[in-house]
Amino acid sequence: MESPEVTFTLAYIGFACCFVFTPNEFRSAGLTVQNLFSSYLGSEAVGFIRYHTRRTSITVVIHAALPLGYYSGMCIAAPEKKLAYINQVSDSWRAFLLLSVCLQLASWVLVIYWSCRRWANHPISRALQAHAVPPQSGWGAVAVSINTEFRRIDKFATGPPGARVIITDTWILKVTTYHVHVALQSDSHLTVTESRQHQLNSAEYVELRDKLHAPIRNAANVVIHQTISDLFLETFKSQVELNQPYTLPSGQELEPCCGCMQVPAGTKLVRLCRENGDDSDSECQQCFCRPMWCLSCLGRWFASRQDQQRPETWLASRVPCPTCRAKFCILDVCLLH
Repeated sequence: MESPEVTFTLAYIGFACCFVFTPNEFRSAGLTVQNLFSSYLGSEAVGFIRYHTRRTSITVVIHAALPLGYYSGMCIAAPEKKLAYINQVSDSWRAFLLLSVCLQLASWVLVIYWSCRRWANHPISRALQAHAVPPQSGWGAVAVSINTEFRRIDKFATGPPGARVIITDTWILKVTTYHVHVALQSDSHLTVTESRQHQLNSAEYVELRDKLHAPIRNAANVVIHQTISDLFLETFKSQVELNQPYTLPSGQELEPCCGCMQVPAGTKLVRLCRENGDDSDSECQQCFCRPMWCLSCLGRWFASRQDQQRPETWLASRVPCPTCRAKFCILDVCLLH
């Protein structure tokens, strides 16, 4: 039977690794720095830079305290070692305690140094300073710009809390455990060097590509595997381009697409399936809505209403209009002329 010392050591190593690298189980249980110190950190949405400046500082202090926590726990798990009495412990344990205390003190000294001059010494602040334009602005102005753009709902964000990538209109941000890397979109060039099979990642790749101003270069002809929805959207667009276009009445102005609010509406639902040879008993109905959706958003809506287990039926199916609920099929979708 293993001794309490070995059992506690293995359990603590497992706990420490999970606390540092935070698997989904720990995140769901709330055992993260972000959750445990949420009252001090504040809201990421309100002050992105301040939030991560505090988060990285607390993370350094808490992670540096793990060796000292192991020693304290060993005092209880193995009382026969008398680790609570420093003058009676072995030289190896005394050295471990000294190193643990020094590591904890060093982390506090580092954080205090970072906090000087209103956190101007923090690595995040120094990274922002590299993008400031003196003497008119400093790192604070850059922080305000990032905070403002992060609050917008059209930003792109992906990844777990310890390895997030965030793209706003101007900035590319990579959030890690101890730092936030910052780059201007105008100064960045992205190259695809490798692809891996993960569920839905190709869909995020499309969103990433749409948010970036510069094109993404593909090194060594890396294949980006598409989801079924992506493949359907391409087929949907190809079929709609073959349909009869809709001539916009003179003087009618186009509004932004209701789905993405990024491009003008580009489609109109007109019941044409009967004219194109479909059954006269078709379930399709006439839609009287004005043009409100772009082709991509309407295609995504069409795909979202399908039976995800039967993709072979998607092209022949009918879905309700996202606005008035009149049923339509793919033959009823007209591009604006």
